[in-house]
Amino acid sequence: MKKQIIAAAVAATVSSVALADIAITGDAKVNYTYTDKEGTTPDTNVFKQEMSLKVVGKNGDTQVVMGFGGGGLDNTAGVNTSGTAAMNAEDVYMTTKVGDVSIKAGTWDNGNNSLRASARLKGKFTASTTVGGLDLTYNAADDAAAESVKVGGTFGPVKASFEQGYSTDTTSVSASMNGVNVSFLGYDVDGANENREYYEISGEIAGIGVKYGVANADSSASIEGDSWMGDFEAASGAYDLDDGNDVTAIELKTSLAGNAVTYRNVQVDDDDASATKDVSINKIIVTRPLASGATFEFTYTDTDSDVATEDTTGFDLELAVKF
Repeated sequence: MKKQIIAAAVAATVSSVALADIAITGDAKVNYTYTDKEGTTPDTNVFKQEMSLKVVGKNGDTQVVMGFGGGGLDNTAGVNTSGTAAMNAEDVYMTTKVGDVSIKAGTWDNGNNSLRASARLKGKFTASTTVGGLDLTYNAADDAAAESVKVGGTFGPVKASFEQGYSTDTTSVSASMNGVNVSFLGYDVDGANENREYYEISGEIAGIGVKYGVANADSSASIEGDSWMGDFEAASGAYDLDDGNDVTAIELKTSLAGNAVTYRNVQVDDDDASATKDVSINKIIVTRPLASGATFEFTYTDTDSDVATEDTTGFDLELAVKF
């Protein structure tokens, strides 16, 4: 009898697991980076890995998302034995619907763009709906500065939105016509000389993808985004920009012998006349999918600064996979 009860309990457990609507996805990448900096010895050799998992559970129109990320084991001098890296809970939130209103609550990252770095806040809440063809969104969080109201919509080939926040108003406009894509992103900040704006145009010419972008910052504002233009997050491994620095970038992308080949030139314009530090960054990126399911990427970077001791050359080898 006891065996029958145990077998029934096991069968019920297996059945519940099989019927649960749960999806697990993730990604991982391993990088080796070599950097040669002018006037600095020795050169740097860094091994680094980053891994993440995303678990999504659904029940009807309601789902719970849990994201876990880990990395940070840099290997600059032999084997790292600090044991400081761990899989940490990052995005944890629930989405559902109440009538025609979509609700999202919890903790999540707002993502990078070409003007500002990403940020993760706790106690976030978003309610959104559509009225008369307009998308209406209310945002809030434990931090009062995160409260905002956003209205947006699509008008023919143009998609536009305006978000009024605690201290920053955000305008976003994009359009696609005849194979040409244009977009604008602007931050209008209450503080003096703290506005930022970004313009982009892209398309394809003779099989070559072309993209051109300009990011401008007022004298008391800095560009801190991590985008195709560059990693300007003021974090380890990023290129930290000063207040008032403007960025102009162009990208050419094509396919060659099964590889995606990208060339980028980024110009950083320093507006400080007393200590000019203009920078030119050139990148060549070759990406190739492997038969193993992973993707290999080679990136060569040459940085030429007005300050000679900050000139660098180097390359990065990356193996990445998504599942």
